[in-house]
Amino acid sequence: MGRLDGKAALITGAARGIGRAFAEAYVREGARVAIGDIDLDSARATADSLGESALALHLDVTDQRSIDAAVATASAALGRIDILINNAAVFDLAPIAEITRESYDTLFAINVSGVLFMMQAVAKRMIADGKGGKIINMASQAGRRGEPLVAVYCASKAAVISLTQSAGLDLVKHGINVNAIAPGVVDGAHWDGVDALFAKHEKLMPGEKKRQVGAAVPYGRMGTPEDLTGMAIFLATPEADYIVAQTYNVDGGNWMS
Repeated sequence: MGRLDGKAALITGAARGIGRAFAEAYVREGARVAIGDIDLDSARATADSLGESALALHLDVTDQRSIDAAVATASAALGRIDILINNAAVFDLAPIAEITRESYDTLFAINVSGVLFMMQAVAKRMIADGKGGKIINMASQAGRRGEPLVAVYCASKAAVISLTQSAGLDLVKHGINVNAIAPGVVDGAHWDGVDALFAKHEKLMPGEKKRQVGAAVPYGRMGTPEDLTGMAIFLATPEADYIVAQTYNVDGGNWMS
């Protein structure tokens, strides 16, 4: 018997990386999962790999019509939505003097507005169904403090922590628990792009920033998407019913709070 038997989940940005790891873990625990992603072909490939317990949805979290359509489709296909994981996010960096409005608008549209309006759309469904639910937002250690080159991303993830607190306090009266996970540095294909940005602005050799951040983690290495799945499962179970508006660090000891 899985810890999520009979549950229905919608995960944003779930075609690859951390979102895919969450989807795989949820299916192993008995849940049915809607794989929401702006890249529908990749979402379909992920859903196909997970079998009948998964379905793919086109989802652009910057577009309210796309959000509403995806939530309606997931709810109809799965019967309801018990769990939402707000995982879709993007990264960029630049010194303060070089930040562009385009970069700022993109990060806040996906990392902040996307989280808020996904929460709103799913919470409305959960309230109408009257059975409560679990919402898990993906924050970051970057939301705990500023960084010289990462001002906008840090601010966007700090906003996710704040939204988690406010939504958690507001929605708990409906039986909806809102909490968040703050990963540290998580290895994966996306880190090649992150490493390249740091290499450009810090005059480093390719791969050097990745080596540095991995070596600095007290645990001794960068995280993997699979390192985060235990917390994502726990926060979706009845074991977490009394946990409200919290953000949990899963970062190998990088940040203590």
